[in-house]
Amino acid sequence: MIAALGAARELGLVTIPLPQNARQIPQEVLQLRLRRGSLQFGFELGTGVRTYVSASTPYVLALGLLLSHQGLLPTILAGTAFGAGRALSAALTLWSRDPDRAATIAARMTWIKNTTALTTVTALAVLSIP
Repeated sequence: MIAALGAARELGLVTIPLPQNARQIPQEVLQLRLRRGSLQFGFELGTGVRTYVSASTPYVLALGLLLSHQGLLPTILAGTAFGAGRALSAALTLWSRDPDRAATIAARMTWIKNTTALTTVTALAVLSIP
């Protein structure tokens, strides 16, 4: 149910405000020290400490872990994987230094968010089949 609601939000069918800290991570985090900055960016984005998360997927994942009573290890692994993925995304952007990269990513963002939302719903539906 939560995954379906998250997917409906991503598709623009419902409007649900998400709990978040709407401060952006400064660009200097990635420009001054690449390795440390990438880890800091991933940590801050993954934990929601200092950033705006527009996608529903992290919240659906967190609620799924909470409501399915997962143990500490799966929860930590899921959070670590999410943070590492976000840090890798930032590092690849910095390494590419392609001036057209931002426009290319922005053009694909809606498609990526919708695909992620539908994949999450499908995966959770498959996992809930006894």
